[in-house]
Formats: sequence, C-alpha cells, structure tokens
Amino acid sequence: MPLPPPAPRALKHVRRVTYQGFEREDGLWDIEGELHDSKAYDVTSARSGGTRRAGEPIHHMWLRVTVDNTLTVQAIAVAMDAHPLRGCTEAQASLQRMVGCSMARGWRQAIQQHLGGVEGCTHLRELLFNLATAAFQSATAAFQPASDDLPPRHLGQCKGWDFSGEGVKEHYPRFYKDKSQIGL
Repeated sequence: MPLPPPAPRALKHVRRVTYQGFEREDGLWDIEGELHDSKAYDVTSARSGGTRRAGEPIHHMWLRVTVDNTLTVQAIAVAMDAHPLRGCTEAQASLQRMVGCSMARGWRQAIQQHLGGVEGCTHLRELLFNLATAAFQSATAAFQPASDDLPPRHLGQCKGWDFSGEGVKEHYPRFYKDKSQIGL
C-alpha cells in the first residue's frame, strides 16, 4: 500500500542503501552493504570551484563483513569511491577493530566503542548498524536457540513476534502466551 499523496514538493537528496547476504562455500557468510548519497541538483563547491552534477555521488561506500554462524565478525572489507572530504578515507583502517565482535549481542555498543566519534566514519557506522539485520535475515541458524526449551531470539523483539501475538501463535505455538496467562 503506497503512502498517501504528498504536498507539492521538490526532490533535493537521494540516499540509497542496499544490503545483500551470501552463503559462502566455506561455511561463512558475507554480508554486504552499499550506501549512495546524491543531490537532485547541481552543486558547485566554493572550496574546489568544481561542480558535482545532479545524481553524481557525494558518498558511495561499500562494506563486506564476513561472519560465522554465531554472527561473529571474521573479516571486514571497505571501499569508498566517493566521499566529500580528503580525510574521509582515513576511517577505513579503524573498521578492522570490529573483527571478533558479535552481531548477535551488543553490536551497536561495539560499533560506538570501536568506531565512535572521530575514530570512524558516520556513513560507514550507519551501514554497519543495519548490516546486522541483513546478517540475521541471511544466516538463519543464528536465530536457533541453544536449547529446544528456549524460544528463538527474535521472539518478543517486535510487535509481530509478540509472545501473545498471532505470529508466535501460528509459527511457534509452544512459546505462545495468551494475554490472560501473563496478566494483561
């Protein structure tokens, strides 16, 4: 269902973010993210005197994070084809600090700890934040609980997977809790 019709407006900025998950032959997973920012109009830089044409990237960056079945980072590759400032590329090396971190628990805190402030790049951090979601969608084994007595990790984490909701009742009936059972 589309959004309701908007008020009259003019396009100024476009951000495209794409994530893809790949299962590797060696049992690991490659999760890739791409970020592309552009303006819908020509921009002249006072600093350089050059003009960036509408649609040309201001930011165009990629990440490939390799994880195992526990979603522990094994390797990271980064490419920055477009960036607005000379110092931007200096943030690439700091991404290696994320090797060994877990996407399953404490991912955002690890990103902030290792890449926060001037240690990293705002746009690469943004790509990393949501890369974990793509990893969960790709490496479904990460959702499996350690024991059959435990519910999968994603239950109870959003409205659709509410323990008292229809999603759990239909797909995981053994973990379903009627609202009257839990005092709601």
